[in-house]
Amino acid sequence: MDFFSSIDISSSALSAERTRINLISSNLANVNSTRSAEGGPYRRKDAIFTATPAEKSSFGAALGKAAAARKVEVSQVREDPNPPRLQYEPTHPDADANGYVAYPNVNVVEEMADMVSATRSYEANVTAAQAAKAMALKTLDLGR
Repeated sequence: MDFFSSIDISSSALSAERTRINLISSNLANVNSTRSAEGGPYRRKDAIFTATPAEKSSFGAALGKAAAARKVEVSQVREDPNPPRLQYEPTHPDADANGYVAYPNVNVVEEMADMVSATRSYEANVTAAQAAKAMALKTLDLGR
């Protein structure tokens, strides 16, 4: 695998993690949204990641190592199938006949833990891209 392939793989992971962070932010922003455009409460959204083969470069193909390299991409954004959280509030305008309001199935603690995980993954990929860049610059310095 050459330097550009490693940067390309890290950049695909950065893009995927950015999508994940955006979805987590949306989930947190809508934690109390009882109405949505689809009707009913907001539904928690999750990013599904897929590993796809990285394109072989001539250098990587020559070494035969590029076959194992994988990029990350968001294959789909799915809504959480869990039911909404019901809370008894008979005076709420969205309460049903029994006085229960359907709130989104978003757990703030779980979302914050996911946010920390996504942020750490993002930082690790930035570090990997910077390391590949530093190695490329050191290689150029050797040629002088």
